[in-house]
Amino acid sequence: MRINKYLAACGISSRRGADRLIDAGEVFINGQKATPGDRVNDGDEVVCMGRKVYPVENKVVLAYNKPSGIVCSSVSQAGDEINIVDALDYPVRVFPVGRLDKDSRGLILLTNDGDLAQEIMRSCAGHEKEYRVSLDKPFEDGFLERMSEGVEIELEERVYRTKSCRTYRISEECFGIVLTEGKNRQIRKMCAALGYEVTDLLRIRVGGVKLKDIPEGSYVEVDSADVRSV
Repeated sequence: MRINKYLAACGISSRRGADRLIDAGEVFINGQKATPGDRVNDGDEVVCMGRKVYPVENKVVLAYNKPSGIVCSSVSQAGDEINIVDALDYPVRVFPVGRLDKDSRGLILLTNDGDLAQEIMRSCAGHEKEYRVSLDKPFEDGFLERMSEGVEIELEERVYRTKSCRTYRISEECFGIVLTEGKNRQIRKMCAALGYEVTDLLRIRVGGVKLKDIPEGSYVEVDSADVRSV
């Protein structure tokens, strides 16, 4: 088995996340630093971030209502920042599927199933993510139309046009938006490009999993079939 797939099977991260750990020199096979493409055979000892790792048998998916101020990382943060894994304090090692920026709150999924995480994070899978967004001032219906058609934003030192999406009005200063992509701080950048500032961003759905009545800072276990549904 390739080393990145093995780490995903151990519940360390998605395969993409595993590649980053390998590139960072955090993974060893039988005492030798792993490189991308290395294979793990029966009986091999794999160490990641200083501890031996093994494939997990009991896979779990959690729906967590993330408060604002928590960083979506499975690695402990420096200074006063709190990472999501430490905040969750779940008895089994899990990692976040995708991200929700520090200033945003609401639903995020965590799992020890690396293959499921990989599936969800593939943009081509088209999993829907729904948000409730509050702005700094009232907006006209034309704003929602422009958002739904796609907006040009700055992304990694280039101009990127977001994919078309669904929008709907909630109040004079609040709207809902359903995306099938998740670029870094995408909604905030889209709103800024049209002259608005986001004052609150709450994710209320990922695929078939809804935030519903999960209290802020709490989690529930969910069925992976719900995650795959749209």
